[in-house]
Amino acid sequence: MTDTTPTSPQKPLKIFVIAGESSGDTHAATLLKDLQTLHPNLQLSGLGGPKLHALSSTVEDWTHDAAVVGLWDVLCRYGWFRKKFRETLARIAHEKPHGVLFVDYPGFNLRLARALQPQRPATQLLYYISPQVWAWNRARIPRMARWLNRMLCIFPFEKNLYEKSGLRTDFVGHPMASTITPTDDTTRQSHLLALLPGSREREVRKIFPIMLDAAKIIHKRRPQTTFASAASSEKLQQLMLSMAQEANVHCPVGIRNARDLMLTATAGLVASGTATLEAALCGLPYALVYKVAPLTYLVGRAVIRVPHLGMANLLAEREVIKEFIQHNATAEALAAESLRLLNNSEVRNIQRSDFALLRENLLAPEASSPAQSVYDALLLPTLRSMC
Repeated sequence: MTDTTPTSPQKPLKIFVIAGESSGDTHAATLLKDLQTLHPNLQLSGLGGPKLHALSSTVEDWTHDAAVVGLWDVLCRYGWFRKKFRETLARIAHEKPHGVLFVDYPGFNLRLARALQPQRPATQLLYYISPQVWAWNRARIPRMARWLNRMLCIFPFEKNLYEKSGLRTDFVGHPMASTITPTDDTTRQSHLLALLPGSREREVRKIFPIMLDAAKIIHKRRPQTTFASAASSEKLQQLMLSMAQEANVHCPVGIRNARDLMLTATAGLVASGTATLEAALCGLPYALVYKVAPLTYLVGRAVIRVPHLGMANLLAEREVIKEFIQHNATAEALAAESLRLLNNSEVRNIQRSDFALLRENLLAPEASSPAQSVYDALLLPTLRSMC
């Protein structure tokens, strides 16, 4: 068994991290904080968000610009991404880190991993939070096995998929499954509906107006209902408040308080993405909403090979929560489902029972924590070579 007693080596261990979205920034920061307890002389640099930047000033906070949704958004900013890609390669070549930690964000990170492959084994390439290629392009898995040293996956079914290709893989559990304690109706505000349109501006502009229109219908049919939302930044907060005012809907918008809202609202409307799994783990009965640019939707519909968008539905292999996608995401449909959830405690409790099973499936043994896997599988050999 590996000795995992925290040590204080004479030489630093350098890791370059790349996280392109707020959720990846959060999960990577948690992992690296834990890793620092195993290796206090850890030196971080790279690209991330405010939480990673707080760990190290040499991690550039780029998530506001990097977090885009869909093919159209990427095409519109292709020049910027190309420049950033070249800058990142140059930084890694200059800094010569012992390991590169890719965190989700596959459009950028998989291309970067491929470009960095010749630098192995001097630079270990580790991927945390597997890109969901199993949903849209499983043919990429064997190529990823050639590019990477190790995959740390957060869904149990992913481990077998990657190991079949020869890629060493650890199931480390979902980072939210062990940190969220769900609540039930006894501690929730009985008339509060959470409107959560996403953390990116383009998502908000596409989805929040539909949610607000649904709120107006709901209020007419159930006047006691109240509404609240959450924004990932002050800029988005101001945008959402102005949208709510223009729609004539009273909807307070907090900053970075989505989880608090998920734990206190009776039901919710949640944009497709990481937030839908977070809502399930919080025990929030909800409906999923997905609406993107027409080109992005057409391309996605052509390539996606799974029957559901929501992870709660994918893991259960059936419809646990209702999904309202593209042209089906209408104000009337969202209002009807919201009223069903608000008015029927039995429906809410059925969802929560399914969410409890989901949570159990996402927990990994303590020995398989992300930081422990990073330390044992990739970093410990590097430490030995430095001693």
